[in-house]
Amino acid sequence: MKKLICLLLCLLPFAAMAEEETALWDYPVPYSVLQNEDGYITLASTERLLDSDFIPDDLVKIKARKTSGTAIQMREKASAKLSEMFDAAKTDGITLYAHSGYRSYRTQKTMYSNRLASIGYDDGAVAYPGSSDHQTGLGVDVISKAWIGKRFNEKFAATKEAQWMAEHCDEYGFVIRYPEDKTEITGIMYEPWHLRYVGDEAAAYIMDAGLTLEEFTEEYEAYISAFEGDHDSALDGEDGLPDAQEVVTGISEDGDEEVTLFGGGN
Repeated sequence: MKKLICLLLCLLPFAAMAEEETALWDYPVPYSVLQNEDGYITLASTERLLDSDFIPDDLVKIKARKTSGTAIQMREKASAKLSEMFDAAKTDGITLYAHSGYRSYRTQKTMYSNRLASIGYDDGAVAYPGSSDHQTGLGVDVISKAWIGKRFNEKFAATKEAQWMAEHCDEYGFVIRYPEDKTEITGIMYEPWHLRYVGDEAAAYIMDAGLTLEEFTEEYEAYISAFEGDHDSALDGEDGLPDAQEVVTGISEDGDEEVTLFGGGN
């Protein structure tokens, strides 16, 4: 018991330090979200290509309304949130249709090659293999019934469906992945129909700040680097904690040595 008490007393300063660091975190998105353990804010771009064998392990067939009978896959959480968004839109008199979801590296490579062969250059209409948001399993193209069978272009932004999505998609964890006037950053033309699931907290901030996923990623990574650098300077141990020394302070009733940990080191 005495050993446990000594250990707890030793750890109290570290708990206080953790609380202080949490209080100092003032980035609009929680630190836990930015650890990206679920992969929801993973960036796929020409600067950060996904591996050719990358396939999400939680793909499911979406239950949301589709433009055809062909199955569309997305990651499980994204699929569930898409259904929630479609239901909410329907309540507001807006009927949405999912057109395309998960796309494999191989499929994207074929589409990209065909586009190059067709027009002779990369016009930003089809993402380079490995840079496609669709490969993450979190991207989805959503259109209106009137646009089924039409060629997608920025005129879709003027529809009530596109305007509803732009206003409400973040409430369900989605963002407009390729915004207007951001082609130089994303490398992809304006796509008001392309939504990307990033989770509620990240979506709210990205849409409110008018950021692309590229800009958001650069911003939060820089913030984390600065934040961790500032706080690591107060930690001396190689494992991120101050060095400790074991000190024998006596003999317990059962004959064990009583050990207390004291912070120390150089």
